[in-house]
Amino acid sequence: MRTSTPAQSPIYVTPVSSRIKRIILAIWGVLLFSIASQASAATVLRVADTQPADYPTVIALEHMAERIAELTDGELLLKIHPARQLGEEKDTILATIFGAIDINRVSSAPLGTMVPELQILGLPYLFKNEAHFYRVLDGDIGEEILAFMRPHGLVGLGYLTAGARSFYSTRPIRTPADLAGMKVRVQNTDLYLDMVRYLGGNATPMSFGQVYESLVTGVIDAAENNWPSYVATRHFEAARYYTLDRHTMVPEVLMMSLDRWNSLTDSQQAIIKKAAREAELLMRKLWAERVEDVKRTAANARVEVIEPADLQAFADAVMPLYAPFKENPVYADLIARIRRAGEP
Repeated sequence: MRTSTPAQSPIYVTPVSSRIKRIILAIWGVLLFSIASQASAATVLRVADTQPADYPTVIALEHMAERIAELTDGELLLKIHPARQLGEEKDTILATIFGAIDINRVSSAPLGTMVPELQILGLPYLFKNEAHFYRVLDGDIGEEILAFMRPHGLVGLGYLTAGARSFYSTRPIRTPADLAGMKVRVQNTDLYLDMVRYLGGNATPMSFGQVYESLVTGVIDAAENNWPSYVATRHFEAARYYTLDRHTMVPEVLMMSLDRWNSLTDSQQAIIKKAAREAELLMRKLWAERVEDVKRTAANARVEVIEPADLQAFADAVMPLYAPFKENPVYADLIARIRRAGEP
């Protein structure tokens, strides 16, 4: 039984914040000296990523930078700013739209508040497995969804994987009924809040940095994330049950300022797309290696991995989340095609 029933809500869209001017001015202040000091012979593209320098997305961006410099004979150079140097993701999205950042790697979750079509990829239990996920992203559907970014001043260059997100908890979760009464930490987005409520849990939004202590002290009973995040944060020390329900496979998006894109030649644009594709494939390899490594760490720590016997019960519980999307013919068609792509 669910503890509360969320009201039927529209597709989740957030207007552009009024603080955009302050954000852009702050970022330009960070970048001004760097821009002025670059040789005029080269065009320097400013790249943002909130992840630390050793994270797979940043490593993939570094590879992309090397390839672009090589293929353009140094005419295009990428200056990568990792570790939130240019702000949090929501801030860097706005800065990219307004041209203060040229290329940006962000999660499709916050980007989806501006580009609602991206929210489709975050719908729970949409993808059957990883092969289904990549088949969609690499095909026509993935390209169509990226194209929805252009009216918002952005060019979608591709997708970087972030793995599957699953629940982890202080007591076992084998069925949706086990979530009843559980306080589950989620990202502060309506889609995730409603997902947990439909599954019967008490959705508890909080910052990621508070999760470990909250699990230890009993403020929350569970959270959800991918394997690398679960292990890297050592959340497994406080929540030793990891339930492989794989509720979402939310991709990262690699995107570019439309204004900057339009300033490049056709040849330069083609090189950027080629290098972005190489970064996509490298990222998948790096991610798979990291997942296998952290799984070994979890096994050594005696984490109990639970494979739910009836995943369809989880999927059925959250079906109301699809209703507002299916009211839109374009979104309904995309969802239907995504599901067909997972059929044998």
